[in-house]
Amino acid sequence: MTATLLIDRRPHDLGGGFTVGRVLPYRKRRMVGPFIFFDHMGPLEVAQGAPRELDVRPHPHIGLSTVTYLYSGAITHRDSLGSNLEIRPGEVNWMTAGSGITHSERLEYARAHGATMHGIQAWVALPREYEETAPAFHHHQGAGELPEFHEDGVTGRLIAGSIDGATARVNTHSPLFYLHWDMADGARRSLSAEYSERAVYVARGAVELDGRPLAEGQMLVLEPGRAAQIQACGPATVMLLGGEPIGERFIFWNFVSSSKDRLEQAREDWIAQRMTLPVGDDQEFIPLPEGAG
Repeated sequence: MTATLLIDRRPHDLGGGFTVGRVLPYRKRRMVGPFIFFDHMGPLEVAQGAPRELDVRPHPHIGLSTVTYLYSGAITHRDSLGSNLEIRPGEVNWMTAGSGITHSERLEYARAHGATMHGIQAWVALPREYEETAPAFHHHQGAGELPEFHEDGVTGRLIAGSIDGATARVNTHSPLFYLHWDMADGARRSLSAEYSERAVYVARGAVELDGRPLAEGQMLVLEPGRAAQIQACGPATVMLLGGEPIGERFIFWNFVSSSKDRLEQAREDWIAQRMTLPVGDDQEFIPLPEGAG
């Protein structure tokens, strides 16, 4: 058996009626490789004319990269660098916060047309030497930038990083991989042992991993050094992620750092409104939540 820990998603209210399933961080497992945060959003039906309370208003980040990956729906992203575009299914919008960035995520398409919002939000902690790098935002789409394959009942896309000889054209800062598989009923595929830390998450349906059942909303952290055989039990959507560890990290609200003092500085900067709000979306922001941590 290649498993070391099973993690069930836990409901977490983002406010405005938007509840997500939080997987990482977990009390027994804070990170998998550099992945320090993993939320399963939806599926949530958003009706035409839905209230703005579902939007994620402007908020800050430091010390990490974010990627919101959608299966359906669309999210309008704006940030303090001036980026303004929609995140759509299968695309990658990789935002590196570094020394500090603010952004908003609004459901403008869903309010205009109605949509089913469904996807994953992940954070990747930056190595110490890049924690204070200049913030950046990059958009990627298509097989030329995100390698794809279609074989034996499995359709796959490499969202970021490198694995099995393929590399996505996403500017990452440490060794990692992040994969999306859609599997037909009974399809089988192996996840290689290329990285020392790996995990498998079922976003839809169910699979067996080396014969062990894994249900929707469950993540299995794998033992190093052994390939894992995954078989779909009906149509399934699977996310595979991992990489090499980068050392201990601390989290305070939306901030990640190897230094608690740096987290305190970020907290003070946000309270004092010293962080520039997103271009074109600077009329409101999320205050530091009471008891955030």
